[in-house]
This record gives sequence, C-alpha cells and structure tokens, in this order.
Amino acid sequence: IVAEMTGYPAELLDLDLDLEADLGVDTVKQAEVFAAVRERFGVERDPNLQLRDFPTLTHVIGWVRERTGIASSEAPAGAAPTAQAAPPVAAAAPAFAGDLDAVDALPRRIPTPALRPALAACVPTGVELGSGARILVVPDEGGVGSALAKKLVKRGADVLVVEAGTGTDELLAKVAEWTGEGGPLTGVYWLPSLDDEGRIEALDLDGWREALRRRVVALHALFHQVIDDAPFLVTGSRLGGFHGHDAAGATSPLGGAVVGFAKSYKKERAEVLVKAVDFPGSRKTSALADALVEETLADPGCVEIGRVEGQRWGVGLVEVPFAPQDAPEPGAMELGSDSVFVVTGAAGSIVSAITADLATHSGGTFHLLDLAPEPDPADADLQAYLADPAALKPRIAEQISARGEKPTPVLIERELARFERLASALAAIDAVHAAGGTAHYHSVDLRDGEAVAAVMGKVREASGRIDVLLHAAGLEISKGLAKKERAEFELVFGVKADGWFNLLKAAGDLPIGATVAFSSVAGRFGNAGQTDYAAANNLLCTIASSMRRSRPDTRGIALDWTAWGGIGMATRGSIPKIMEAAGVQMLPPEAGIAWIRRELTSGPGRGEVVVAGRLGMMATEFHETGGIDPAAFAEACAAAGPMVGEVVRDSVHDGLVVRTVLDPKEQPFLDDHRGDRVTALLPGVMGIEGMVEAARLLAPDWVLAAVEDVDFAAPLKFYRDEPRAIELVALLHPDGADLVAECRIEAERQLPGSDVPARTVHFTGRVRLSRTGPQGEQVEPPAREGAEASADDVYRMYFHGPAYQVVSSAWRAGDAAAAAFASDLPANHSPSDLPLQAAPRLIELCFQAAGLWEAGREGRLALPTHVTRAVVLGDGEQPAEGPFVVTARPTPDGFDCIVADAAGTVAVRLEGYRTIALPQDLPEDQQGPLRVVMAD
Repeated sequence: IVAEMTGYPAELLDLDLDLEADLGVDTVKQAEVFAAVRERFGVERDPNLQLRDFPTLTHVIGWVRERTGIASSEAPAGAAPTAQAAPPVAAAAPAFAGDLDAVDALPRRIPTPALRPALAACVPTGVELGSGARILVVPDEGGVGSALAKKLVKRGADVLVVEAGTGTDELLAKVAEWTGEGGPLTGVYWLPSLDDEGRIEALDLDGWREALRRRVVALHALFHQVIDDAPFLVTGSRLGGFHGHDAAGATSPLGGAVVGFAKSYKKERAEVLVKAVDFPGSRKTSALADALVEETLADPGCVEIGRVEGQRWGVGLVEVPFAPQDAPEPGAMELGSDSVFVVTGAAGSIVSAITADLATHSGGTFHLLDLAPEPDPADADLQAYLADPAALKPRIAEQISARGEKPTPVLIERELARFERLASALAAIDAVHAAGGTAHYHSVDLRDGEAVAAVMGKVREASGRIDVLLHAAGLEISKGLAKKERAEFELVFGVKADGWFNLLKAAGDLPIGATVAFSSVAGRFGNAGQTDYAAANNLLCTIASSMRRSRPDTRGIALDWTAWGGIGMATRGSIPKIMEAAGVQMLPPEAGIAWIRRELTSGPGRGEVVVAGRLGMMATEFHETGGIDPAAFAEACAAAGPMVGEVVRDSVHDGLVVRTVLDPKEQPFLDDHRGDRVTALLPGVMGIEGMVEAARLLAPDWVLAAVEDVDFAAPLKFYRDEPRAIELVALLHPDGADLVAECRIEAERQLPGSDVPARTVHFTGRVRLSRTGPQGEQVEPPAREGAEASADDVYRMYFHGPAYQVVSSAWRAGDAAAAAFASDLPANHSPSDLPLQAAPRLIELCFQAAGLWEAGREGRLALPTHVTRAVVLGDGEQPAEGPFVVTARPTPDGFDCIVADAAGTVAVRLEGYRTIALPQDLPEDQQGPLRVVMAD
C-alpha cells in the first residue's frame, strides 16, 4: 500500500524506518495510509487512534495483525502483494508561461493601516495582571520596560526583569531558575524592538546578527523553552505606529521580525493572547507602558496593533488593482535588453520560471545566484534526470549504497531535489540565452558576507547598476515551537535575513531601480510551525517599507506569495489536499510567473503585496466579533441614519461590519424605487448614504469630504417585498491628512438547489473624511430658456414613486441638462427624523437630470454604474434661497453635475457619473416630450 502511494519499490521500504523522517510519508499521507489499510483489510475506524503511536511500518503491520488476526504468513483474500506494486510512471514536468490576464483575474491586496475602535468598545482578553500573575519583562534600553515593570508590580504581579541585551543562554538560565522556584510564566513582555537599531547600512554582519539575536533569535529560544506554559506575549516595536504600512515607511525595521514571530506564535496557540504593539519614535516611557498594559487587557481579536496620537490601528487588506495593461501609470518600469537583473535562489523551479518570463520580455542581463553549483549540461546524471526523473531513482539508490548508506526514500528524494535545482538553474540560463540576453551564474552562500561582496563586485564591474534585485532565496522547515531547535531557527531565518543584508550591504551605493523580496502569506498572517520563516518574511516586508526613507529612489517591493499550484514544493505530498481542506486557493502558476513583470511594468507601486486568491483559513480571525463589543456601538447606530442597523463585528482584514434589515413595506426609499415598477430596489444614492453612515461610526468627529469611486456592481432587489438583511463594510485607513473608508455593501440570498447562500457585492466605494469640511462654492445658476419638461413628462419614463420624484421640471441649458428639485416631497425614510449625511435625493437629482439628457438625445433609459467623486456641501436639505437646481453636463467620462440654490450656493458637486443603457428603446410617448426639450 505504501509502495503504491509513494511510488517506491517495496524493497526500499524498510519496515523499521521512520515513516516521516526516512520514508517521507507526512502526517496527512499517514492518515491516507491508515484509510487504505482499513479498506484493504476490512478494519473498522478507531476514533482514538493516534498517528504518533505508529512511527514505522512495523507498528502499522502489528496494528493490522492485532485487529484482523492475520498471521505474518497470511494475506487477506483478494489482497495484492505490495512488493509487486510497480511505481507510477512520472510525467514530464509541465511547462508554464506567464499570463498577464491570469494575473489580473486575481485580487491584488495591499496591507494597510485600519482604524480600530477605542479599547472601551472592546471585550476583555481574559488576562489578569494582578496577584498570582508571573510576568517576564525583557526590556528595551530606553526605559519603557522599567516603567512597565513598576506598573505591573503596583498591580500585584510577580515580575522578573532581565537586563537589556542579556545573552540568550543567560536569559534562558534565569527564566528556568525563576519558573523552577515559583511556577510557570503567565506572560512575557518582549521590548527590545523598541530600541532603534540605527541605519542598517551602517551595521556590519556581526552587528546585524547581534541586533536580530536580541530581537527575535532570543525570543524564539525563550518560547522554545517555555512553550508548555503557553504564556501570553506582548511585544513592542518602533516601526512608526502603522507597522510600516503608511506612506512614510517603516522606522527601525528590524522590529518586523518580532511581529512575524508573534503572528505565528498566535497561530500555534490560538487561545493565548498575542499582541504586537507598534509605536512611533519618541522618548515617552510611562505612556507607552500604559498602552502595553491596556492592550493586554482588552481587544483579543487583533494581533498587530499600532498606537498613533491616541488612535488605534490594525492592519487590513485593501484591493488595489493594477493599472490597465495598455495604460501603465507614470513611473512604471520599462524592461529591455539593457535591463540588469540580480536574482537569488535562481535554482528554484519557481524562480527559474519567473526568470524565464523576465528574460523573454526583456532580453536583458541576468546575474543568477544560488547555493547550487553551476549546472553542467554534459552531466550524465543531470541528463538522465531531464529525460525521466523517476528512472534515475535506481541509479541514485546504487550510488547511496556504494558510499555505505541505506538508500531510504528520503535520501533518494534529497538527491532528486538536488538534480531538480540543477535542472531549474539550467532552464533559467537557457531561457536567458534563448531571449538573446546574457546570463552570469554565481554559486554562493548568501550567509557569507565576503562571498556575496565578491559576487556583487562582479555585478558592479559588469553592469554598473541593478534595475531589479530579486531576493527569492529561502529555506522552509515546518516545525512547531516545541520541536524547533535554535540552530534550525537560525538557519531558516538566516538564509533570508542575512542573505538580504549581505546583498544590500555589498550593493552599497550601486543604483537599484527596484528590489523584489519573496515573502509569504506566512509572514503576513503567521502560520503554525513557521515562526522562523514568518519572522524572516515579515522582516523583508518592513525593510522594503523602510526603503521609502533609506533609498527613496528604489522601489522596495515584498510579495506575500501563497502556495503555488503546478510548480514548486507546495505541489508535493499532501500540501495540495491540506490547502484544499483549509479553503486556500493555490496560486495558478501562469499568474505567479507573470506577477513580478506586471508589478514592475504597471506603475510605481511599492511595499507589501499579498499574491493569493481565496485565503481561507490562512486569514481566519481569532474572535467572533473581531474583539469588539457590538453593544458599545448601539447608541451611535441609533443616531447614524436609516441605513445603519447594528454593528456585528470589526473584521481585522475587512473593517467594521454593520448589519441592517431593510423592509420595502416600511421604507419609502425602497417602496418608491422599483426598477420594473414591481420589484423594490435599493437606490444607488441610499447605498452611498449607507457607506457614509457606516464610515463615520468609527470616526464621528470627522467630516464628510467626498465620496469617491462608487461602483454599482449589481442591483440589490427585494423580491416579493420581503425584508432583506444587508451588510455594510467599512475599512478606514489614513490618506495624507484624511481618513478614507473602503466600503462595500453585500447581501446574501438563498438560491434553489444550494445549501450555501450566494453572497453578492452590490455596491463599492470610498468615503473620504477630513477634520474640516469642503469649502463653500458659488456658481451661476442655469438660465431657464426654451421648452421645459414637466414632472408628468419625466415620470412617464422614470419608474420612481412619490418619494423619489425629485424633478419638478427640466430644460436644456446650452450643452447641459438642467432640472429643478421638487418641493414638499414625502419622507425619504422611516423614522423620518433620522438624519441623512450624504444628501441622497440631491444626488438622485443629478442622476435623473443626466438620464433625461440621454433619454431626450439618444432615446435610451440608462441606469447608474459609477460615480468618480461626489462632494456634499452643507446638509443638502434646505436651500439658502429658492429651490435647488442641477446642471448635468456631459463629458468624455460621463457627466459632471452641480446642484445649487437660486443664489448660486453649491450643495452638491458630482464628477464622472456614468451609466449603462438598458437594451430596449424608449417608447415614443416617453421619449418624445424629452426629445423636444433636450435635442438640438
């Protein structure tokens, strides 16, 4: 059975070899083995079976004999002897080409600061810092740790404080002695990253390693030792207060390694409080200590927290699409034959494919760096591998035996992996040559600073600059903290971290157009068993962010890759099945291969980018409400307006989520808005209103400045006039001096034949908030000339009921349509005394006036599809003098509209309003009166 599953002849499967360590049968594959054994031998499932109790095939065979009574000389009826099972024929490795359309089919997610509620609106974490709590404080050199320790002692906690910079072994000895005398740790405050490491380029390799030892290597060693205590962990960093995701970029970026570790520790111990609290640079001590205590006691939903000027920030995800392929943004990179690339990890299969893509579309010069030696095309074993990897296994087994070792599957796979890397390196070299480019291969250990400096010296001599420095080298060994030894942590961490330092140090003042660091979703979200890998990846992300300060002329990019499908290590073993079970979409290789080219040539974007489809359990949150108390928002919701029902959670990744049940029988804005004159629809303008109401729940003291980039993606219908629940989602992030809320409106609907409700995003948009409102404007009101359309003429065509019959009359004003706002309209909503924040019926006046122009001149009825920008001045309800009048002027981008009163005081300015026409022509009795008014 195992031979069939692994493809290895039974004679290589020594019964006493460890299934995982020697035979390469991981935990998921072991579960599959037991399932196959039960089926083959007719054994019932044992719910109490523990895989760790069956480390070898001998153990499994003993279990079968115990359950079936089969003796060693017997076999079950009909069972095929596994020794005769032939290994499957290995198919040739598929060749993939990069595809920009495949890239654009995936979301491009950018981590961004996300405004969090005040701690008063959050639920307790459950941590107690009083009597009985045993707390370790590993301090900074600036006094925050000392201030914190005093506050903890005052609360009654038992506190151990070590000296800043204490050696790792000394730290472990002190903690072991303290816990041995008094009991396990309750929690750890880890604060070395509050210290500024200074300019990275001023460090030497020893200084770099010592700075990281203090911050993260010692942190790992500590938690490897105390993991059974499962202590809470609160860390401090000085990345700037936004974890490096603001426009200014990260300060003291080595703290990013600590944050990556913390996120993975949380994934290993989901029940434990973990907070990585980030601050701006300052001399404050007591205030920061207070903040660390506060974060320990409330909000269990968010690991990454920033504290800036009294506000709390998490890290959310915002979709930011690439610029159109045929219209790159200013500052986009052009790849050509003069482009110079330096690529590390060049012998990896994924990196080889990316190199081939970049070479094909540039024909440039490539310096390829890898630990693997330069491949020799004449190597007979390499040629045998290229012809048929599976056929090489017997030869490898003979070679292993010839040197006196047992040819276990793990050793054979290790040799095959070596040949795979040589083959990938050769493929990269051949691709560069085929594209007319130049390839220089350098075999180098990236952890060796002198060796890397020698290679970069050759790059400097040959090319004089680097256009793209691509750091893809890395090593991944997944083990939980309890099993992750210090040497292994330092190896995995060092390949990425030391390698990156050595590259940048050796580059010195060499001009670099862009750096692209290979990070991972493990760095962004954390991952169990990958504390070292996540720490290194998050470090690369914060260094990329810090380049906005240290190398402003260099685009620092870090890509958080998900697991790739079809190519690379994640396609092996049980990883695809694990990903599928976790709801994680593996990256289509044609998209991943072309992603870097798209990133470089699309625009000047920089910073961290999540490259993934469905994130599934990778992005699972740790608290059902995101750490907030929904009841804390009840009063604000009640006063917000008709579109806000109740806050249900504050998603770490998506922002505040508001649930509202709307009923056409109760709300005039639904009852009087029926597209087919039968089915109620949520008006687009009330969607805009809802976005504004939801956005201001977290920022009630901020003023509406504008609503931007609104897309009406799908109509939100209320079938059979039944109530329907909608969700308004608002993620607020800083944009200069403003706050911008990324908003969407979603709803679910149960479709026949499906057990899972279909969820649709109906509207999206951005709400811009500022400390002061927009300045007042004055315009010349449009003159009334020529024929006018009456309200009867207008609503013979439009489907709106009384509350949305906002046009009292309409006329042509030169090259634009004009319409007067109807007075004495019925109530827009119920209860009618609830405030409105976005003047929805004045924006509706703009929509309808533009529609009258299209109906009169083109004979079509069109529906809203997009608004580029809407600015509301004043409350939009009471004109200062006379009725409101709108001027809707067609532009190449749709319509620009201005609503003003009779004195010319502007109430609403609308830009870039676009529509989509319904397929049928308007009947003559509807179009005719409007054509008379609007036609030339």
